[in-house]
Amino acid sequence: MAELCALYSGSTGNSYYIGSKTEGILVDIGRSARQTTNILKRCGIDPLAISGILITHEHTDHVNGLRVFAGKYRIPVFASEGTLTALESMGVLDGSFPAYTIEGTLQLDEMQISAFRTPHDCAESLGYRIRTADDRVVTVATDLGYITPEIEESLLGADLAVIESNHDIGMLRTGPYPYSLKRRILSDCGHLSNTACAELLPILFKNGTKHFVLAHLSRENNTPDIARQTAVCGMQMSGIEEGYILDVAPIENLDGRTISF
Repeated sequence: MAELCALYSGSTGNSYYIGSKTEGILVDIGRSARQTTNILKRCGIDPLAISGILITHEHTDHVNGLRVFAGKYRIPVFASEGTLTALESMGVLDGSFPAYTIEGTLQLDEMQISAFRTPHDCAESLGYRIRTADDRVVTVATDLGYITPEIEESLLGADLAVIESNHDIGMLRTGPYPYSLKRRILSDCGHLSNTACAELLPILFKNGTKHFVLAHLSRENNTPDIARQTAVCGMQMSGIEEGYILDVAPIENLDGRTISF
């Protein structure tokens, strides 16, 4: 059975392991190699089980541990051409691991991966739709200014949807961030709000997705309870009271929990 392990999620770092205990991939690696290795082992996953690392974009909360981790284990890295160019300019691509542009559908062991474009303030960000060896589908869609038709299409029909629920709009507007940062987060190249996420969930539910993970929550402008309550309210307003599972990705996976899907 396929599993997702949300290693950590939020402004202090993002990383998700997808696969089985013996074979899988990482999406992003935003904390140090040591921290990532420790959390993987806490989840019962050997780093040697990772056959590839998919990078969404070059911001440090998604790539902070990439150079050391991928270099130590010689794991191939996949990203858009724009992201790889940005990583090269940052000194992350130092030749210690192979790096490839992802184009079309990528086959890694028995996993099939399709990339889709996402609107974010970076070089060329991507989300990923992944079909596992046992024919289960998980889509990871975070760091989104808004939901494009391409993103929605990539989420439809997934068995598990990892979706950004970054901020409560009221908390952000009245919070301590400078105006320029608030404007950036609220823009079409920023981050997806709880409200925008909640509006999407009923559409996905009605198209077969029954399991959701709310991800990339802001520590300053959100809480797990507020994100969850907003999502539940969105479902209820569409007449959906039950029949789905709603998880919140942790800032750090302290108990080694994995999600089967």
